Amino acid sequence: MNYGLIFAGGVGHRMNTKAKPKQFLEIHGKPIIVHTIEYFQKNTEIDYICVVVLDDYIDYMKQLILRFQLSKVKWVVPGGNTSLDSQYNGLKAIKEYSQTDKDIVLIHDGVRPLINTELISRCIADVKEFGSAVTIAPAIETIVQTDGADTIQTTIERSKCFLARAPQCFYLDDILSAHERAIQENNHIFIDSTSLMLHFDYKVHIVEGPAENIKVTNPSDFYICRALLDAREDSQLYGI
Repeated sequence: MNYGLIFAGGVGHRMNTKAKPKQFLEIHGKPIIVHTIEYFQKNTEIDYICVVVLDDYIDYMKQLILRFQLSKVKWVVPGGNTSLDSQYNGLKAIKEYSQTDKDIVLIHDGVRPLINTELISRCIADVKEFGSAVTIAPAIETIVQTDGADTIQTTIERSKCFLARAPQCFYLDDILSAHERAIQENNHIFIDSTSLMLHFDYKVHIVEGPAENIKVTNPSDFYICRALLDAREDSQLYGI
């Protein structure tokens, strides 16, 4: 089976909103996290979805699931202290249901709603072929490396640089094993699933995603996301 793991356990301090966490801010009458989940809901290759949210918002998330008919959401679980802790909580919930060692999990930010169903399918296909699939976007500006302060040491060849995005996709047993090994080592340095898997010598295959696949982190991201969703709606209405 193929599972979507949508994690949104953060409070979004950088969004500077006092009303609610950023994943529940609305665009076009829907919370951002609902826009995200709907792409996994619509993809015929996704069997079930696990959503990880703040403990205080679990009941609200369940209300949204009913309201927007997100029938593939099988689990809503509480988040952890970090994004990887939240992912681990979701992985454990899925593992309790999993019955084979070939189940695939697509790990995705709840505040990254500008993906598409084609990308989800390509990720699943690439995990089957290569064992993993991490969404990336090419770097479009010059990358520099500093001395850790305010002096540039070198520029890095841009053609070999990419931005790691999401979904980040693996066989369920592989990513869960990596989490458990890190816990045994008391190692909490990892910023995402990719860095975790690389630490344990897994090969990580890349999949180029849409350029607009941004993470809504701060107010400017929110307005960019809203404009891009407007453009998507216009393309459906006018065929552009």
